[in-house]
Amino acid sequence: MFRGRSEHNLDEKGRLAIPARFKEVLDQKNEDSLVITNQDGCLWAFTRDDWSVIEEKAASLPQFDQAAISYIRYFISGAEVCAVKNGRVTLSQHLRKTASLDKEVVLVGGLKRFEIWDRPRWEEEFQRAKAVFPKVSQALADLGI
Repeated sequence: MFRGRSEHNLDEKGRLAIPARFKEVLDQKNEDSLVITNQDGCLWAFTRDDWSVIEEKAASLPQFDQAAISYIRYFISGAEVCAVKNGRVTLSQHLRKTASLDKEVVLVGGLKRFEIWDRPRWEEEFQRAKAVFPKVSQALADLGI
């Protein structure tokens, strides 16, 4: 599972170092690439196996359902397979533009995925999440967490 947060810099070619603890997850799953897509102001990175589960579920959605159409047009169509070489992944210009990534980024573990945020946007999102956390704690307790 991907957990923890770390700050990194993108180089001029869009290459991003993957933290050792995230690289361990990829090594355990024998993965040499990630599937990266856009989501809610950042990028989500999945192993190919975990992405396959998402694709299978998406393929079974009703073809003419407006929510399914929007989901596929935004989330699924944004996905790119990105090779991991020498502990780094290269983010395409399209992915970087979609998530407004400049130089300073934060990688955020999300269990079966990790997120890639522009650092200032992450700081705003973290403060928002921190502010609502006491309110959502009861809902989480109701779910058994």
